[in-house]
Amino acid sequence: MPNNYENALNRKLQNGEKTIGFWVTLESPSITEIAVAMGVDWVVIDAEHGHLDFKDVVEHLRAAWNSNTTALVRIQEIEQGLIKRVLDIGAEGIIVPQITCAAEVEAAVRFSKYPPQGVRGVGGERATRWGSDLAGYTSVANDETLVIPMMETIDAESDIEAILQVDGVDGFFFGPADFSATAGYVGQWEGPGIAERILTLKDRIVSAGKACGVMGTDLDNAKMRCDQGFQMVGLASDVGMLISGIRKAQEVLP
Repeated sequence: MPNNYENALNRKLQNGEKTIGFWVTLESPSITEIAVAMGVDWVVIDAEHGHLDFKDVVEHLRAAWNSNTTALVRIQEIEQGLIKRVLDIGAEGIIVPQITCAAEVEAAVRFSKYPPQGVRGVGGERATRWGSDLAGYTSVANDETLVIPMMETIDAESDIEAILQVDGVDGFFFGPADFSATAGYVGQWEGPGIAERILTLKDRIVSAGKACGVMGTDLDNAKMRCDQGFQMVGLASDVGMLISGIRKAQEVLP
């Protein structure tokens, strides 16, 4: 986060720019530090799955501090205390998994915003520079803190019109594998008809003026997603990129 608290990803999404990023699932903050050095637009530190704890998360956030790489945290659930802590330690926004309805999205926004828009408590932690700049941070946090729900359930698909009416949402991110699972195709990235349903949902969301993101399965797929109009395209996870690199080497080396 730059010294003036401006969220670089927020500006890019508002300007209609395409952005790339990746999921951080391993504990080493060097991963995020490399992302910053490479000029990656954003990283999502995954606290929903895997083994990362708050100490790991804060080290990744430190690695992105005062940079133009926006550090988001995928929370494990919509819970007021959890969201408050994640934002207090310096996350520039949250990715909200497994939403099913507008009420859940409303709760996520409410927990992420200071009064009067929400109920987030004011704390003297990293986000406010340990309380030394309470006024500066709190004056802009509601505008700069991103709330991005994940569209990965067919229940959310059914409630999309109400979900799009929720104020304070900055975009949506698609999880094809979970969307497929809830549609009855567990273990498939995009089961029968899922690819078309995701694009239909994406078009509806974009027409409402919201940004959309999705994970790519490889570079060709990521390019296709950019061409389809997704503004946030995930290249892979840190683990996925490592495995892909090793597999390619195994294919060409004896």
